Amino acid sequence: MKIVLTGGGSGGHFYPIIAVAEAINQIADTEKLVDLELFYFADTPYNARMLFENHITFKKINAGKLRLYVSIFNIFDIFKTGIGLLRATWTMYRLYPDVVFSKSGYPAFPVVFAAKLLHIPVVVHETDIAPGRVTAYTAKFAKYIAISWEDSAHYFESKKIAFIGNPVRKNLLRPLADGAHEFLGLEHGVPVILVTGGSQGAQALNNVILDALPELLKRYQIIHQTGPENIEDAQQRSAYILKNNPHAGRYTLFAHLDETAQRMAAGIAHLVISRPGGSIFEIAAWGLPSILVPIDKSNGDHQRKNAYAYARTGAAVVVEEKNATATIVTAEIDRIMQNTILKEKMRIAAKNFAKPDAARLIAQIVLQVALKHE
Repeated sequence: MKIVLTGGGSGGHFYPIIAVAEAINQIADTEKLVDLELFYFADTPYNARMLFENHITFKKINAGKLRLYVSIFNIFDIFKTGIGLLRATWTMYRLYPDVVFSKSGYPAFPVVFAAKLLHIPVVVHETDIAPGRVTAYTAKFAKYIAISWEDSAHYFESKKIAFIGNPVRKNLLRPLADGAHEFLGLEHGVPVILVTGGSQGAQALNNVILDALPELLKRYQIIHQTGPENIEDAQQRSAYILKNNPHAGRYTLFAHLDETAQRMAAGIAHLVISRPGGSIFEIAAWGLPSILVPIDKSNGDHQRKNAYAYARTGAAVVVEEKNATATIVTAEIDRIMQNTILKEKMRIAAKNFAKPDAARLIAQIVLQVALKHE
């Protein structure tokens, strides 16, 4: 049995693919499925170590972005996508998998197009309420469309939909508290706030937190994931802002939180400040209250739609990016952290929203389609 996994461009696409691959491997081991082969088709491996650990073979497929603004790179990427379509079709023809699982993102387009040409069944998953362009295209011929939000249902043909949630890697479902303060260099007994802008980081969110540091560190500790491209700027600015600050040790920053650091941050955090992408589902699984700051402009306004849909459950509050000043964000943090009843209600709402079985359920669908196609 051969299964192709595709999608990428960000951790929000890649890591759910890994979660599904983990579940597929676990089911295959339990059910004694032999000759299982997993392949990842994308323009880059994104995280080669995780592919190796999950027995996934990487196949490079060129892919170009379709930008919604005028750019000379759109012209070059048309040719890049054309080459990707040819390579994907040829590679898929030689491999001829039993099913393609698409997590969308621009690297998935050549792959799902090739699958359509070769009549290979496709299962697609959408993280956001408003589907991306690749998901909208794939949905027309996909066997199943797994969605993370009930509000997504009206975008798709109802008989194909499975409301499942967003897959989260199995280890991230188990936060670690023991030794976390020591590992992350934090004090015991001081509340912890985790700030994350997703795998790429969010400069606007970083700016707010850095501006608020002197006030926040009087009462809280901050674990701040800045994103790889923003780490140097954040290091320099925080060093200047916190010079001679007696609470400077309460602030720790990372370009990226690896799996262990992320589990430990989740294990000791009391509140999360985040962009409302796929990280919502990790935050919910951890049962943590959150403040969501959606980007002002996103494809289909998906971040704002995600944020308000999640906030309606009672698990989070939304601060619009245009309103996200140090003063307002600090006030919202204090409002939540100083209200024990509110924090508990938000924690329970987060847990009720979480769907920890999402990866396993999607894996079962993918294997079911593959077995029918063999």
